[in-house]
Formats: sequence, C-alpha cells, structure tokens
Amino acid sequence: MKLSSTFVAAALATALSGPAQAAEVEWKMTAAIGEGSFLYENFMQRFADNVETISQGRVEIKPFGAGVLAPAFKAYEVVQDGIVEAGHSTPSYLVNQDPTNAIFASFPGGMSPEATVHWIYEGGGEELLQEFRRTEMGLHSLVVGIGTSEIMAHSNVRIETVADLANVKYRTSGAFAAVLQEEFGGVPTVVPGNEIYTLLQRKGVDAIEWSTPGANITEGFHEVAPFMIMPGVHQPSFLWEVFVKQETWDALPDDLKASIEAAAKLTTYESYTRFGDKDIAAMAKYRDTKVEMVVMERAESEKIREAGRNWARAKAKGLSDAGNPRMQAVLDSYLTYQTNWAENSGYLVRDSAE
Repeated sequence: MKLSSTFVAAALATALSGPAQAAEVEWKMTAAIGEGSFLYENFMQRFADNVETISQGRVEIKPFGAGVLAPAFKAYEVVQDGIVEAGHSTPSYLVNQDPTNAIFASFPGGMSPEATVHWIYEGGGEELLQEFRRTEMGLHSLVVGIGTSEIMAHSNVRIETVADLANVKYRTSGAFAAVLQEEFGGVPTVVPGNEIYTLLQRKGVDAIEWSTPGANITEGFHEVAPFMIMPGVHQPSFLWEVFVKQETWDALPDDLKASIEAAAKLTTYESYTRFGDKDIAAMAKYRDTKVEMVVMERAESEKIREAGRNWARAKAKGLSDAGNPRMQAVLDSYLTYQTNWAENSGYLVRDSAE
C-alpha cells in the first residue's frame, strides 16, 4: 500500500515543523450518513482529525452529517454546485447515473477487501477513480475507506437460495439492486442509513443490507429481524471517498496536498483495521443473541457472484458499443487484478474455524 513511506514522511514533516498554525484552508464537508454512526466516525470524522494532525492545523475540515447541509444522496451534487466545499459518500449511490461507479464501490462477484486495498493503492485503482471523477464530474477524489465484507441481509424472511430472493422487498443500493431485480426477481428500494431501522422494524421491507457486522450491530438490526443472512457476496468490500471540486484541489499548495493525501491513506488503513476488529467482536456477540445466522450454500452464493460479473460485463459492453469505453477499461483492470490475486495468493495463511 506504500503507506509506511507516506506515514514516515508525514511524521517527519510534522516533527520538523514549527508550532501549529492557524488554519489556512477551511472546508465544510457534507456526508451521506448520519452524524455519530459507525461509518461517520470511522471514515469521515477520522479523516478530518487526521488532516488536522498531519497538516499541523493548516487545514481544518468540519464534518456534518446527512441532512444538515444537504440530503444524504445529494453530497456529490452540492459539491459540484459549489454549495459545500467537500463531500463524503460512496460511489454505490451513483451507479444509476453511471454503472462505472459499481466497480469502485464493489459489486456481486467483486474482490475481497484484502485484494481491493491492493488494487486501489498498487494496481492503479485510485488513479482510475480520480481520472473518472475529474473528467466526468469535475471533482477530485480521495479514497478514505475500504471496508470489510458486509452482512448480506438482516431479514424478516429466511433466504437460503437465490429462489428465495423472488419478490423480496429489499433495502439495498448499487449494483446489487440491479442484479436483485433483473436476475432474481427481488424488489429493491433505496433509503438513507438513518431510516433503515424503522423501515425494517415496521416491516416496510422484508430484508435490508447496510454494512459489516461491526457497523450493523451498533444499529440494532438484529433486534428487529430474526434472520442474518451470510456471506456478503452482494458487497464483498466497499469504498468511501472524500471529494472536492477539481479547481479547489488545484488551488492548494503542494505541501498541503501531500498532507491531505497522507491523511486519506492513513484513514483507509486505520478504518480498515477498526472494521476488522469490530466485525470479529460483533460476530461473537451475535452468537449470544436470538438472531439466527443463515449461511447460504456456496453453490447458491456463487450464482449471485456470477450474475454480478455478468451484469458488469454487460454494462461495460453497452457503454463501449455506445462510444464510451471507460467502464470497460476500469473493469478490465479490476478483473485482471482479481484473477491474478486469486491464482497467486494461495501462499497466504488463512485463519479459519474449519
């Protein structure tokens, strides 16, 4: 991940610098998630704190939860319009606008969290995302979080096979929403994170997906739905980014750009290990609750993975045939890295209860 050299350089710069200075750059940052939530604290607040520390107070970012400065799903739009300086969201919420976003957000059949981290920082993934944001949206992107695998569903109905997905009212987003509807006859709906608990509790939907075990347990979904469906093949990993207008980024001095980039990478590393640690602790706690853990058979979950890859290939081909080859180029990079990782990572030791 090239994190060590980045952090060492940042630490040296901090040590050699003088006393903390007054902020030279002040940004308000809107979020796609509510203030105080697990993702807000682990990604957004952590990034703001890391920027302040590494820049020695020269850059101050003030985060605001969804609904304060802008609605949850409008974060990208208000930054583009210059209403707010910075935003924090996931490409998953832009899949309907351009399916290329699904590759960065992760999709059914996508890479593991471990492989995703490496593709982003060593395989050219972040550079592809930044080029995509700059040319298509006029934004500069900084990856600030790569998550572990999610819980596939907290559900009021048992889901053991893909046939069980038919007619299921399912709160989800991104590529899985399309795959669910087009391939398995499910009924997807999208609502902001802070509305999910009530929707599930009141049986406004049959099932919901939100995040990882460590994040979900803080939301209490297991208290209002009897089944927890695994593995999270619908979202094997996920990515969140901070974005500003490209002109805002270009106006920064190079040393502040370096500080903010170092803070973003540090946030990715710290949040990744926090997710993993909290996930394992949460899974142990779930075993002491009344929730029933339902593990789909591998053959069934593989049908979801293959459907997701087929969806991505079809979308990329459709765009290419229409004269836009970008998604195909990003998908080729992604799938090539995934194949190489799968074929050559057998040397790694895996901890397993089996």
